[in-house]
Amino acid sequence: MYFDSEGTVIYVGKAKNLKRRVSSYFNRTHDSTRTNLLVRAIADMKYIVVPTEQDALNLENSMIKEYKPRYNVLLKDDKSYPWIAVTKEPFPKVFMTRKKAKDAARYFGPYTDMASARTVLELIKELYPLRSCRQIITPESVEQGKGRLCLDYHIKRCSGPCVGKISMEEYGQQIENVKRILRGDLAELLEYLKGEMSRLSAELRFEEAQVLKEKYMLVERYCGKSVIVSQTIGDVDVFGVYDDGGAEVFINYMHVRRGAVVRSVTLEYKRSMDESVPQLLGYAMAEIQRTLGEKLEVVLCAEPPDVEMPGVQFLVPQRGDKAKLLEVSERNARQHCIDMLNHIARKDPEQRTQKLLERMKADFRLSELPRHIECFDNSNIQGTNPVASCVVFKDGKPSKKDYRHFNIKTVEGPDDFASMKEVLTRRYTRLVNEGESLPQLIVVDGGKGQLSSAVEALDEMGLRGTIAVVGIAKRLEEIYFPGDSVPLYVDKNSESLRVVQHLRDEAHRFGITHHRNRRSKSQLVSELDSVKGIGVKTREALLLHFKSLKRIKESDLDDLASVIGPAKASIVYNAFHE
Repeated sequence: MYFDSEGTVIYVGKAKNLKRRVSSYFNRTHDSTRTNLLVRAIADMKYIVVPTEQDALNLENSMIKEYKPRYNVLLKDDKSYPWIAVTKEPFPKVFMTRKKAKDAARYFGPYTDMASARTVLELIKELYPLRSCRQIITPESVEQGKGRLCLDYHIKRCSGPCVGKISMEEYGQQIENVKRILRGDLAELLEYLKGEMSRLSAELRFEEAQVLKEKYMLVERYCGKSVIVSQTIGDVDVFGVYDDGGAEVFINYMHVRRGAVVRSVTLEYKRSMDESVPQLLGYAMAEIQRTLGEKLEVVLCAEPPDVEMPGVQFLVPQRGDKAKLLEVSERNARQHCIDMLNHIARKDPEQRTQKLLERMKADFRLSELPRHIECFDNSNIQGTNPVASCVVFKDGKPSKKDYRHFNIKTVEGPDDFASMKEVLTRRYTRLVNEGESLPQLIVVDGGKGQLSSAVEALDEMGLRGTIAVVGIAKRLEEIYFPGDSVPLYVDKNSESLRVVQHLRDEAHRFGITHHRNRRSKSQLVSELDSVKGIGVKTREALLLHFKSLKRIKESDLDDLASVIGPAKASIVYNAFHE
């Protein structure tokens, strides 16, 4: 335990070789600024020796919970979960609670969300009308007639044990069935109900058998809501990790019993000292054992934790049902991250934007946050009407008032590389001359060729190093960096890639629209342009009145004269009828 000068615990750590671990903090300068700050703040230390690595992990976990040291990894989802309690009485009650008291009651759970706990309780209440009152009911009180029927009995939500409407043995059998449900032994409960149905039918007690049949169907429907994975997997615990390289890491835990997922919870950790995934897995497993009371035996994970856990078998599945199950857990962790980001976006848009820009800064190796990004795209058909578009994103969102079109002026034929160089030169020469702010990142639509042209343009303007530039290739969404022949393949679910794809698609849409407009206008007025003595206003007046070039050609001299006068009408008529 490291302490600062005020005696506050600022870091808790564990190691097999404590001397080597402690020395490593003081005998060198660290790459991490945060680690250097930690070392500078250390004024004192204490240590505790424990028998095993598992004990060390548990002790570290509990100390972090107790002291909340500023330089330790932080579990952000530290909350109490609901339990379902079965009291120990002659006629037990079943209820939900968030406090696990040290009494004789049996506690099942905890349930990672209130909805799943309520669903289980609803099933129990539909199957068995158990009492919910606070009366103390014993065989003696029933014999003495001290009980009194309440409304629950009359609406068939209680079987009336307080006045002897149900025997202690029959009520106890119902409680045993409830415990089976809470343990997840639904297959065993179904077998029991089926056997009882057969027995009652054989004894010609058809009405009682029908009641059990309805309960059997109710349990079957509840089973259908469970996520059945595979009958061959059995009982396993799964830890799926989603780590996009940022400060937050999401670890999903799934408990699978008899091939069905019976519990799932996602823990969110915030890195403090660049902790690795195996380190965080160790924390998560200790947390699951502490809060959920689970004893881990067979664990599926992408990589084992960096702590020894006696009696725990770690499997890293590569194919088959177990690999698919691990993938489901990882997908849950990733979805939790997406949900959290969406929640932040609704609650605090500025924080959401900040997180996105920090992620992009890390992914694209930038020296500053890319608050201003510009993307360029070329459009032409076999070299005709070549144009380019520039779209602008500010704080990760389109800034449409800043979009610009360019008509290519100096390039002959379909030369995308030269067109890209011309457009960037014109764009940034003007921004520099007018004293406008420059973007932090330029994205060019294309691979290494277009990127090289963009870099060449920036070199000639003396802006190389001032503005970062990357290229995005269409085929596999590779990101190219200047001077690096090997592209970067960004995670397809990364927000950074989504922003760049949005930029690229927006630039393409904006450029294509402009190109189509130019092409349409040139096709429409090309023949009128060639008529000497006819200006722009005359052409516009003719097209506005006759709507098409074909109708202008088919019109007689009088019709043309009524629109543009006899002199110009004669010129147009002669041009099309000579």
